[in-house]
Amino acid sequence: MVSSVEDLTISYSEDGVELVKQLDKVVLSKGAWSTVLFRYQDWDKAKGVYGPEKYAIRRYQKREGEYVQKSKFTISSKEQAKALIDALQKWISA
Repeated sequence: MVSSVEDLTISYSEDGVELVKQLDKVVLSKGAWSTVLFRYQDWDKAKGVYGPEKYAIRRYQKREGEYVQKSKFTISSKEQAKALIDALQKWISA
């Protein structure tokens, strides 16, 4: 378990292979409930390479000094990310 929001990661390895490679992260909020945006790639076993970039927003709750993931949303493509950005920009500039 992780006790600091800065130490949260989406990276995941199995049998010495990094199946989820974290490329970057931004901590959007800190506290008892923290929100983190991750940029990452999944390992494509069939092709032997990492796939396209993906993005995930994850919410964590700090309980008894440790962060526990409570929810997640995956943005599965650059096109979906751009659509999300466009919608947010429209809403906040209105």
